[in-house]
Amino acid sequence: MKKVIILTIVACAVIALAYTQRATFAEQILARALPARLSADTAADQVDGLHVVLCGAGGPMPAPNASGPCVLVTAGKQTFVVDAGTDGARNINRMGFQVGNIDAVFLTHFHSDHIDGLGELATLRWAAGNSDTPLPVYGPVGVERVVNGFNEAYGQDFVYRHTHHGDSVAPLGAAGLSAVSFEPPAMGALTTVYAQGDLTVTALLVDHAPVAPAVGYKFSYRGRTVLISGDTAQSANITTLADKVDLLVHEALAPNLLRMMNAAAEQAGNTNLATIAMDVLDYHASPKDAAETARDANVGHLLYYHIVPPLLVPGQEALWLDGADKIFEHYTLGRDGTSFSLPAYSDAIIESERL
Repeated sequence: MKKVIILTIVACAVIALAYTQRATFAEQILARALPARLSADTAADQVDGLHVVLCGAGGPMPAPNASGPCVLVTAGKQTFVVDAGTDGARNINRMGFQVGNIDAVFLTHFHSDHIDGLGELATLRWAAGNSDTPLPVYGPVGVERVVNGFNEAYGQDFVYRHTHHGDSVAPLGAAGLSAVSFEPPAMGALTTVYAQGDLTVTALLVDHAPVAPAVGYKFSYRGRTVLISGDTAQSANITTLADKVDLLVHEALAPNLLRMMNAAAEQAGNTNLATIAMDVLDYHASPKDAAETARDANVGHLLYYHIVPPLLVPGQEALWLDGADKIFEHYTLGRDGTSFSLPAYSDAIIESERL
């Protein structure tokens, strides 16, 4: 009994000492961790090839592990972002990528959930990088208006940061965004929008009517290919142009769950939400639609993103898929941090988690 009492007293004393010294312990931990954290560069540690990471796996609805639509793509030494949804820039940083090294953004279309993180992404790149030009934003006709709007909204911020930090940190010539516009391609065609070294990025038309223009992007690098759909209904054009790609990153919305939301909203008297829950069904692919596209295009792997509605309860993944897994078995239901590596000149498709 005495031993138990003595051990209890010692344990309490240790706990008390640890509590009183918690700031010292925290300082020691941070002193060791911060240099490694601030110098981390996940892209530099990757093998040569195409790499895809979901910096945002969700759509416009809040979700604990699915931020607004955002896909990070690295090809050799180049880094790109496809769409810039809410919290995407912060997730990029959390995953150890250097936001200052982002070469360009590609926008699929101009719905708010795909562009609302642009301002933060550009600001973090400006402050954390060494670029002497604004962040290029590629997009179909209309991207100029989006870019001009963000630059206008952030105009005062540019002045404040430049005044405070000066040219060495925040040169005005590198602030904000610059638009790179292109005409949407014809159905069945690919338009080259970026080409440097062994990397080619092409745009393809998708079906998101009445939203137009709306495009997807295909990345080709050293024998590896990735196609990112953006928002779209099921599209024969994607099936054709995704033929035998290594990785198809395809959006999907679950009709069965949206109908449940519609019924619940009507019961709660929320007519706006009830209407929206049904309206969105006609311009988004279902999980089964995306699986059929992957199967018919004979792709290597299907990565679902733009997950709508959010997956919140155990068992909901199977309900969301609603049999899509029986149509195409090589799939991953994405969440923030889901990552794929496609080493150059190989057939390997390697999945991991970055968050």
